[in-house]
Amino acid sequence: MSISTVFLVFSVIFALLMIAVGVVTRKWVQDSSDFILAGREISLALNIFGVAAIGFAGTSIALSPGFAILYGFWGSFITMGIIYSICGLSFYGLLFTSFVRRCGAQTLPEWLEIRFDQKVRLVITIGTILGLTGIMANNVVSMAGVVTGFTGWSPIGTISVIFLTFLIFSYLGGFWAITFTDFLQLVLGLVAMPLILFSLFKNYGNFEWLNTNWTGPASFMDAGLRGLTMPVFSLKYPSFLTFAFLFAAFLVWGNNYYWLRAASCRSERVAKWSYFWAGILLCIVFYIPLTLVGSFTGAKFPELFAPVGTVPATAAFGVFLRQLPVFVASYLLLTSLAAGISTSTTAHIGAASVAVRDIYGRLIRPQATPRELVTPSRVILLILGVLVWVLNFYPGGPMYLFAFSTAWLGPPSLLVLLGVVWKRFNSTAAFWSAILSMLTMAVLTVLELSGTFKISLYMHVGIAGFIAAIVPAVLLTFVSESRYYGKPGWERVPTDSNREKVTLDETDVQILALINKGYESMSEIADMLGVDAGLMNTRIEKLDRGGYIVRASMTGSGFYTFSLSKRGTEALPPMSEEEKQLAAANLSYDSLRILRAVDKSQQTLPALINSGEYSSLKMSVIVAKLIRNGYLSEGGFWKRSLAVTGAGADALKKFKDVATKEIPAVV
Repeated sequence: MSISTVFLVFSVIFALLMIAVGVVTRKWVQDSSDFILAGREISLALNIFGVAAIGFAGTSIALSPGFAILYGFWGSFITMGIIYSICGLSFYGLLFTSFVRRCGAQTLPEWLEIRFDQKVRLVITIGTILGLTGIMANNVVSMAGVVTGFTGWSPIGTISVIFLTFLIFSYLGGFWAITFTDFLQLVLGLVAMPLILFSLFKNYGNFEWLNTNWTGPASFMDAGLRGLTMPVFSLKYPSFLTFAFLFAAFLVWGNNYYWLRAASCRSERVAKWSYFWAGILLCIVFYIPLTLVGSFTGAKFPELFAPVGTVPATAAFGVFLRQLPVFVASYLLLTSLAAGISTSTTAHIGAASVAVRDIYGRLIRPQATPRELVTPSRVILLILGVLVWVLNFYPGGPMYLFAFSTAWLGPPSLLVLLGVVWKRFNSTAAFWSAILSMLTMAVLTVLELSGTFKISLYMHVGIAGFIAAIVPAVLLTFVSESRYYGKPGWERVPTDSNREKVTLDETDVQILALINKGYESMSEIADMLGVDAGLMNTRIEKLDRGGYIVRASMTGSGFYTFSLSKRGTEALPPMSEEEKQLAAANLSYDSLRILRAVDKSQQTLPALINSGEYSSLKMSVIVAKLIRNGYLSEGGFWKRSLAVTGAGADALKKFKDVATKEIPAVV
């Protein structure tokens, strides 16, 4: 049986499985928050798999072996294993995820409105959509190149099939479907990596064979076949410096789908450690074998690869597969196809979430409920597919398409970094920094493609964009007005003399009441009230200026963590004796009702969401607080499973006479 036939059978089975996943997970999507964030229910193990699956992508399968041939083992491994996996993913988990979970923004551009203003949000939204659709197209092209080089199928036909497969199941199941695919893809990859190592040693030889047959002027570890080493501080692509900007800061820190991954986790702890361990997993388990594919294949076929031969170094994985038995090669090819589809769908949902939350839901239908946004989310997903199709044919292939795409994520990565650590950094500086950076990259890209002026001879366009961003960001900060908390003399803790007089309305009092009940982060408050985090921030700033709340700190996650001041406590409406007793036990009528619902049957929770009384995110917040206070325990690899603890059972007995709304029957 030919390789094309075997691979076709494997691919059809895989495609049908993906579509079936979309059909099943569609039942889990109860509102737009489920479609985009999976209801903030992603577990630790599942997010480790999800984040690692993004890194084990069509791009890495093309670039890791390719860079090993061009620049040696260290040139490839430091780039993908250290710079991307550790400095990008693991550091993101340690430095940013707590802040992402607490700020309340479902998308990165949404946070930019919280920190700056709506103009900045809109500008970054446009760049984010372009960057993420480019990354998505890059993975499709990378996988199509591997498949067509191995099977001889039509490039356009292969691109079309891959494209339609991920589009269909993403449309059906949203983030849940993508999460399932990431899990499956990584399972395939975990089987594939030892199989790759075994095949390398069996078909080529051991490391002694590799050293003996490496024809380069230096060791296979230190330089490529033609003696090239990866430049360190060059501004031109590729170099370690440009990779640090493009693959760590831009690709991860400024990327909306990594933001979504953190925002979708069950807790801050899950978000933090899932990113940390995913980076370690990728570095050791995946990038070492993929880099060795390039080293061994380059040693076996030194005259095959360009510039001596005609085969690009990025096709080394396909060359390696040709040496293997049909079924082994088909499985590894399917694994690489799954890797490309997995990352493409994650980028697709990242772009779609931005379009839904930051354009459609903010500017076109601001009053739409999460349930009303489900269908628009799916339609926008399809519309963005057209842009992906166009970018599939970007000149230069995967290596340059990926670098071009990540460059557009540079402005948001800079704004995130400065916005988190520098309270004086303001909206004027952020807006013009983003505008000038994006215009610079757009003009330079057009000039490069037209042959008029080649910026690549001097530096990568992303570096030029970064320079165009950082200079106005710093200069304009010192000559334009900052938010109130960035002005000299502002004090974090309110006193009788350092705040202004503000008039509270009913919503302001609701926010104070929620903080008093223990919902201390802006994420929890926004989800409880079901409002956009940008609108919630306006309320929070009003309460801060009026001296009703105290921020935990002026930077990082503490900036979005609140407690009541003396003035805030005095502004609360009087509580009944029953409410006081519940509050003393860290409970409320809502949380007691949910505790009773779980005690009756966890299946009552979806019924409460379907009834419209609770959004999926509000339910998630209440459940998380009950877990935090020891009334519920959680488990579950996929959907969250809950159980009432001993403390929860005691609370139910203690408050058995407290009346709450009726709990729906389980159908």
